Amino acid sequence: MTGSVSADTRALRAVPLLAGLAEEALRAVRDGSVGRRHEAGHVLRAVGDPATHLLLLLDGRVSASATTPAGRVVRFGEWSAPCALDKVAVIDGGGHTATLTVEAPAQVLSLPRQRFLALVEDVAPVRRHVLRVLADHARTQQERWAATTTLPTEARLAAWLLRRAATGTSRIPLPGGQQHLADLLGVTRVTVNRALARLSQDGLITVQRGTVHVLAPELLELRAGG
Repeated sequence: MTGSVSADTRALRAVPLLAGLAEEALRAVRDGSVGRRHEAGHVLRAVGDPATHLLLLLDGRVSASATTPAGRVVRFGEWSAPCALDKVAVIDGGGHTATLTVEAPAQVLSLPRQRFLALVEDVAPVRRHVLRVLADHARTQQERWAATTTLPTEARLAAWLLRRAATGTSRIPLPGGQQHLADLLGVTRVTVNRALARLSQDGLITVQRGTVHVLAPELLELRAGG
């Protein structure tokens, strides 16, 4: 289900990209955007779609994925509100780099690309943030490549669990099940199942009904080191 929504400037200021804007500029972003409410499972953008708008996620969670020519789904990660989605695609004017799917009910504002580029050109804090995002993006891609080619699945799984636990909860839901997690880590479901079983047997986690409960984060951190 999709429906129209509105947003106030306080919600916009919570988005790191917009945090440095003056109140007048925030109102301009709000007034120049279209707000929508989306339920879980809704595809906001498909990979390759023209990036004509910057998507501002004010509430909820969104995942990014792509399908290889061989038909394998690769998940690049999940983003929780507040944040701006796929800024790189909007900046370079190419198509979206991934399919963006709502994982938890989300409130999204769509800001026209030209308005966003004007902010980048005219507002120094926004420009600095964008440059930092691009640098982080390049670093993350490097680290992802290194992890995929060098770290075993158990280490990658442990690191993923620790990142999710860092949000403040030791109980981590797997909304897409083990297949979703396998796609995210770039391995098969069987491989993820075995890694979860090993961590569970060693007393680091428990797995129940689509939820992983982290029992020993310190020991899990050691496993994350490979």
